[in-house]
Amino acid sequence: MIPTFVFRDSWEVAAAPSDVHDVLVDLEHYPDWWPQVVAVASLGPDDARVLCRSRLPYTLDLVLHAVNRSPGVLEVGVSGDLCGSVRFDLVPAPGGTRLDFAQEVRVPGWLGAASYVAGPLLRWNHDRMMRGCARGLRARLDSGHVG
Repeated sequence: MIPTFVFRDSWEVAAAPSDVHDVLVDLEHYPDWWPQVVAVASLGPDDARVLCRSRLPYTLDLVLHAVNRSPGVLEVGVSGDLCGSVRFDLVPAPGGTRLDFAQEVRVPGWLGAASYVAGPLLRWNHDRMMRGCARGLRARLDSGHVG
């Protein structure tokens, strides 16, 4: 059985949903503002290869496929070191936008086998990555770099 991880989070930013959307769909610039995203390479209009590294000494190699880029929803399918989906729902909030984050991924291969023992450590690592996302996204939007 392949281990599955489900993550949910929510945070707010002081920017309009359209501005948040523009930053989030611009994958190629993620390394500019999200410290744990090491590199992004476009594989076509709907696909990108993304390398992520948080606190643990391992770089995740992921392929993202755009599923939904509508104004209020951003969703990608994930394959590679993780398999599943990641979704941001952008909800207008007083003073900006609430981002509701949902991720459900399976962890195949040796990393999946290790996750049976290291599950709490992997969750801790993911939490650090998402904190980097929230901080970096706020800074990017505050700086006026949209899209």
